[in-house]
Amino acid sequence: MSKQMRTGITTGTCAAAAAKAAVSAWRGQPVEQVVVLSPQQKPIAVVIAGSSRTERGGKAAVVKDAGDDPDITNGVTIEAAVEVAEGADIVLRAGSGVGTVTLPGLSVPVGEPAINPGPRQMILSAVRDALPPGWGAVVTVSIPGGEALAARTLNPVLGIAGGLSIIGTTGIVEPMSEEAFKNSLAPQISVVKALGYDTVIFAPGKIGQDIAIKQCGLPAEQIVQTSNFIGFMLEQAVRYGMKQVLLFGHLGKICKVAAGIFHTHNRMADGRMETLAAYAAALGASQQTVQAILRCATTEAALPIIENAGLRQVYAVLAERATHRAMRYVFQDLEVGTVIVTLQGAILGMDAGAVKIGEKLGWNIK
Repeated sequence: MSKQMRTGITTGTCAAAAAKAAVSAWRGQPVEQVVVLSPQQKPIAVVIAGSSRTERGGKAAVVKDAGDDPDITNGVTIEAAVEVAEGADIVLRAGSGVGTVTLPGLSVPVGEPAINPGPRQMILSAVRDALPPGWGAVVTVSIPGGEALAARTLNPVLGIAGGLSIIGTTGIVEPMSEEAFKNSLAPQISVVKALGYDTVIFAPGKIGQDIAIKQCGLPAEQIVQTSNFIGFMLEQAVRYGMKQVLLFGHLGKICKVAAGIFHTHNRMADGRMETLAAYAAALGASQQTVQAILRCATTEAALPIIENAGLRQVYAVLAERATHRAMRYVFQDLEVGTVIVTLQGAILGMDAGAVKIGEKLGWNIK
């Protein structure tokens, strides 16, 4: 019998609860637990790690419990400090470890704390509920260590500087939500669109992204990470009105796309070696060479075999096939080009579409 997986609470829920507890501390009513309302008006009970009255208000903290979701913020402390004043509005500010939006295209305006609309609503409602009628407050949300953690998220790509985002559309973290992860990737394209571009560069991983920027001179602001969800991100590119996509990735990932595999996690589908061997055979590889490729555990291991067989043209063929498959996936709504690289940054091959798009983007490949 499978174990029931635990739900958790979002950073938005933590921030709202800490802010409400901070107001209670100011009023001389410290609490060990508060109830806040989700954007859908569902009550969520949250344990308070600590609270105290300050000279101008109060402060409180909540330790985030993400349940059984593999969340980078699980276990972090989210703090809220309130400075109260009669007749004032409720204003939100980013403290240490909470990011500030620096690029357009997100749901929060440039210059504002990276507190998404759902959590904003939760915090404002929680503070308003705890304050006396006619009072307002400046609410500063902080996450100790948040800036270091943010470097391991997509925040730098999205233009969120200085820390983590306060997020959550329902207030609850559902365990192992692949859909939530996919939806966290899509806003990267929104940022590219907001900057005025209609061409985007897809890098399935950090390696491809670094090679594209540092070695090929491609513009960092037009690069988005797709993770394993290449098909989903192609659809999102169409939805956001992109016209061109440059697919820039490692041989292993591109082999899968060339085979029509658009969710590239190895537990979903993994025909890398079979695809590489099949296309090598189509170019005249001997049976011995094909068998040697199939014995390899990784595409990197097959590189010297292909080199010794004089079959380097297979990479250009795979790039062309990946482009064909990608364009077919979105019913020709995008113009696509593909570049294949190694882990060390060497360019193995590309197709004509990649040359066209890359030259338009001003890359330094000759």
